[in-house]
Amino acid sequence: MKPDLRHKARNRLDERLLPLKPTDRFKAPPKGWIRAVRDALGMTGVQFAKRLGVSPQSVDALEKSEATGSIKLESLRRAAEALDCTLVYALVPNNSLEGTVRDRARRIALRDLGRVAHTMKLEAQGTGDADLEARIGAYIRDALKDRDLWDQP
Repeated sequence: MKPDLRHKARNRLDERLLPLKPTDRFKAPPKGWIRAVRDALGMTGVQFAKRLGVSPQSVDALEKSEATGSIKLESLRRAAEALDCTLVYALVPNNSLEGTVRDRARRIALRDLGRVAHTMKLEAQGTGDADLEARIGAYIRDALKDRDLWDQP
């Protein structure tokens, strides 16, 4: 994918995911969403088990696996359907995707330019910090590509 298309794709995803913030609104209840919805509906474990076509013991294991975070997405989807719910699954970035890429590029540029500045100081050719932002912008524009940002941790 070309850089401009990636930029547009990041912006589109950022716009779509914005309504999901702040994410703390979606923090699962202590016993999990399945149990919370089932209890709110007044549905017993035995009734839920029948709807799922499993044993009551399996319902208990299912609810515990959700509460501990080890549930499979397919199991969660089936449980949601049995509760007449829709499973909504999303990865919501802590920062905007565009901001993440911009911050990562800046960090790499500062690291790489710092190496060059150190070498130039050793050779008595140091540059001042006055044009640092311009050099960072030029380095990101001319030397860094999106795919290069994630080669290192």
